Amino acid sequence: MHQIQQKILNFADELNLKRDGLRQIGRLIGEPHPFKVSYHLKKLEKNGFIKIDKKTGEIKRTGNEKSQKGMFSAIPVLGSANCGDANIFAEENLEGYIKVSKNIIKAGVGLIAIKASGNSMNKATVNGQNIEDGDYVIVDSKKQPQPNDYILAVIDNCANIKKLLIDSKNKIISLNSESTENHPTIFIHEMDKFLINGVVKYVIKKPVVSWS
Repeated sequence: MHQIQQKILNFADELNLKRDGLRQIGRLIGEPHPFKVSYHLKKLEKNGFIKIDKKTGEIKRTGNEKSQKGMFSAIPVLGSANCGDANIFAEENLEGYIKVSKNIIKAGVGLIAIKASGNSMNKATVNGQNIEDGDYVIVDSKKQPQPNDYILAVIDNCANIKKLLIDSKNKIISLNSESTENHPTIFIHEMDKFLINGVVKYVIKKPVVSWS
């Protein structure tokens, strides 16, 4: 099976051709040419691996593929985010994918992986896991952030993982660290331009290698 077709299959149950479009699907799988995405979608459908609902655009796997790919979610890695001073430039460049068992992370549309840099969030707890340097942080880019959520924010072209606090009375948003180290709070006025890219949902810890 062609590599593009396998990537499409990895995401098939989360895709919608009408909603996402060929360009967005291509971006998700790392293919910049929409015509190639279209070609391989048609090949998958012709070969009986997927069904595309012509009315809704919904894409579903038929289960005809014999591999065990369906056991895993392929989550796109979009670089690093700072867990220290805000100094990592944020560019949404697809660096690859991490494959994670669906028994570890429930598959969902809009999940992205970011590699944490620094320890300014090493006291933050997400599903029982803290966020340390080198961990993969799984972000739900579709979820609307709420006060006290841990978020991925972009400020002055720098990516940050912080805790979101909102002072409605004074119209101030603060992005806080939770760390054993001393890191300053970032204060933002509600009229300032900044971007929240999503809410932290999971943490995949950096493997600990034991030589004993």
